[in-house]
Amino acid sequence: MKALKHFRTITAHRHLVIRHCKKVGIFWQGLRHDLSKYAPVEFIAGAKYYQGDKSPNEIERQKYGYSAAWLHHKGRNRHHFEYWTDYSHETRELIPIKMPLKYVAEMFCDRLAASKVYQGKNYNQHQPLQYFLRAKGKRFINPETSDLLEKWLRIVDEEGEEAAFREIRKTLKTENY
Repeated sequence: MKALKHFRTITAHRHLVIRHCKKVGIFWQGLRHDLSKYAPVEFIAGAKYYQGDKSPNEIERQKYGYSAAWLHHKGRNRHHFEYWTDYSHETRELIPIKMPLKYVAEMFCDRLAASKVYQGKNYNQHQPLQYFLRAKGKRFINPETSDLLEKWLRIVDEEGEEAAFREIRKTLKTENY
């Protein structure tokens, strides 16, 4: 039963991301969103630790000290800021890389959809920004990428998602990022 519920949750999330991606002008990119969640390493863990209101990766992480599903997922999905890390040529330290604009847009769509799916009937336009702000300063994310995502989430918070979609479309057209 958990496998079916997990399948429904990830599929509903994915379809919502596709709709959001279409609204910001990256429909074809949206069609490829989160396909790795159906791979055995991700799907089996997701079904096993399914809860319905948050990511099952947290339970796997608590049990083993890491989440193999998350490691697989973030390594294949460029809309996650965790994908965008590399070693600095100068310092030889791991650094967060500025994400390409189209992936920041997909990350926005992903976060908006996740809030809606996990919150269900309790969703409101303030939750995506609230979730983002709870961990602000604790993420290993490029500051410019973080600022842009926050800017778009603030538009949702203050003006609604349609205003944010318009702003993202405009930004994607100018690509001054």
